[in-house]
Amino acid sequence: MNAMMRRVLVGTAAVSMALTMAACGKAGGSSSNSASSGDTKTIGLLLPENSSSIRYESFDKPLIEAKVKALCADCTVKYNNANGDAATQKQQFDTLVSQGVKVIVLDAVNATGTASWVTDAQKKGVKVIAYDRLASGPVSAYISFDNEKVGELQGQALIDAVNAGGGNAKTANVVMINGDDADPNAGQFKAGAHKILDGGVGKIVYEQSGQWQPTVASQKIGAAITALGKGGFQAVYSANDGMAAAIITALKAAGINGMPVGGQDAASDAIQRILTGDQSYTIYKAYKPEAEGAATIAVDLLHGVDVTGTATTVTPSGGQNIPSLLLTPVVVTKKNIEQTVIADGLYKVSDICTAQYADACKAAGIQ
Repeated sequence: MNAMMRRVLVGTAAVSMALTMAACGKAGGSSSNSASSGDTKTIGLLLPENSSSIRYESFDKPLIEAKVKALCADCTVKYNNANGDAATQKQQFDTLVSQGVKVIVLDAVNATGTASWVTDAQKKGVKVIAYDRLASGPVSAYISFDNEKVGELQGQALIDAVNAGGGNAKTANVVMINGDDADPNAGQFKAGAHKILDGGVGKIVYEQSGQWQPTVASQKIGAAITALGKGGFQAVYSANDGMAAAIITALKAAGINGMPVGGQDAASDAIQRILTGDQSYTIYKAYKPEAEGAATIAVDLLHGVDVTGTATTVTPSGGQNIPSLLLTPVVVTKKNIEQTVIADGLYKVSDICTAQYADACKAAGIQ
């Protein structure tokens, strides 16, 4: 295991230890630390979608629920997924507030449009935790990753993939399919990627929003192929793995094989595509410390406990300095799959190395 991987894994372990220490004493805390009104046993959890990424249903939800239960045995989580619809999420949010829920973990579909929700909720004594995306309005805490760093890692990984494949990144034309413009994370990913790609590659010849939708990403890359021709670009930046899958399928359908394409989220099918060489890289954002950080802060807020033991930094937003926990992402390529997503327990070898991918796993030394 190389030095960088050791630092990543040790850092993840340190976050988990810090969360456990921050939770000590909650279950037996005095009533003076409890909320004086409203539902002091329920945490609302609102996640944004389940079409372009499997992470929310497969990882975030169960991890948050398990950590809440570990910290507060008689607490419950009321969960809803908005399926990508901001209006649906607003209804879900309003329902939780009307039911007297006093802490809501919100991963907003449209993070720029939540200011009035959060402000109205705050007036009713509801504390909102911005999860993964920084929701607008007076949120009580924010848990995510260093999203500009994610974009920087994506940009550098794309350059490395072009050069490793025998090309020259300095003269390469690159297509960028970004995330949803309504998502502030997407803007940070894009800014970070441009910081590396601008000047690091020949030219960004086509750039569009894929709206976090694989079907849209497929349409956009199809338009790029039509406009530029098969030889008009040498690499594709995709903001996430779901869109990368659709982009790779569209490229193959057009007779373009082996082109460097990357994403993020470390989805299991992305790991398999990396093993076969169809996808160049992904970005691993360890869901467990993120989810457990959100759960810990939610239970803290529910019981009136100071959150700065877990939220160790601040993020400026709307004139506030929001208590924040910002975690560090890492690039995953064929060379370090075993030292990242498998070593962390995100996937078992059997999850990745199914019969179809057995030979690719063996070639990569994963057995």
